Amino acid sequence: MIEIFYKDNGQMMVCQSETDFATINKQDVVWIDLYSPSGDEKRATEAFLGTTIQSRAQAEEIESSSRFSETEKAIFANTNFLIPGPEEYSMETVSFIISDNILTTLRECPLRSFTDLQRRMLAFPKMYGSGPHVFVSILEQRIDLDADMVELVSKEIAQYNKKVSLGEDISEDFLIDINQLQDNTMMIRENIVDKQRVISSILKSDKYPSELQPKLNVLLKDISSLINHTNFSFERLEYLQNTVLGIINLDQNKIMKVFTLVSLMLMPPTLIASFFGMNVTFGWFFETSGWAWVIIVGMMMLSFAAIFLVFKRRKMF
Repeated sequence: MIEIFYKDNGQMMVCQSETDFATINKQDVVWIDLYSPSGDEKRATEAFLGTTIQSRAQAEEIESSSRFSETEKAIFANTNFLIPGPEEYSMETVSFIISDNILTTLRECPLRSFTDLQRRMLAFPKMYGSGPHVFVSILEQRIDLDADMVELVSKEIAQYNKKVSLGEDISEDFLIDINQLQDNTMMIRENIVDKQRVISSILKSDKYPSELQPKLNVLLKDISSLINHTNFSFERLEYLQNTVLGIINLDQNKIMKVFTLVSLMLMPPTLIASFFGMNVTFGWFFETSGWAWVIIVGMMMLSFAAIFLVFKRRKMF
């Protein structure tokens, strides 16, 4: 799918066919959005721009030279967009090409920041005079969404912390949920740092309009703030995880303590029962008496009571 945004008599127009390149003045084009494009759409865009478009494999490479590069005619930037799911997040790589003040984007999935911006462009065309302005607007909206995700993770951490404080049941699923939150937090941080790297590279380029540098500097400050928030969230998760593990260890220690005390208290009665249960004649007077078993049971109970009192006095349970 291709969407071409261009200006016509002060209004923002959009067309969705690569054949429209033949009827559009290149100077009027602001943004070419390629969403899972076909081969014909991609080749027509390359011919219109006079430059090549990176493949998906090249866009997903993590080397700095692959994430940002520039030629005499164009600036190439690749960055990840985080897509929140019901339980875990996923990354989607988006390619940006700025050539002759035209922004070209290449993506493989629907993105809310793109859809919202396209609606605003049609409603307020004067705010988006060129491709670089659209590029900055995409980054601004995307960073706002990243901030919302950071805030959402912070609220989830607070809820889990409250559960621990209230002494609610802590199970294996609880630890799995905390681990999932840690993964999500790391992905958010990785996503934000990737944008920081791209914006820093653009600020060093002499091909980007100088009037947009103040906005990019503000974005860098926002990103630094978000990075600090994600670091703090990750520290809270580590502290929460250690607390939960400590509570689980205490519960296990209590169980082992109970088993140990019970074993110790039953040890003297067991010794007495084993002693009198031996198949040996001692020549004691109560061996033939009918009260022998009562005496033995009494001795066992007395030994049990003595051990119980000793443990009780030492506050061992």
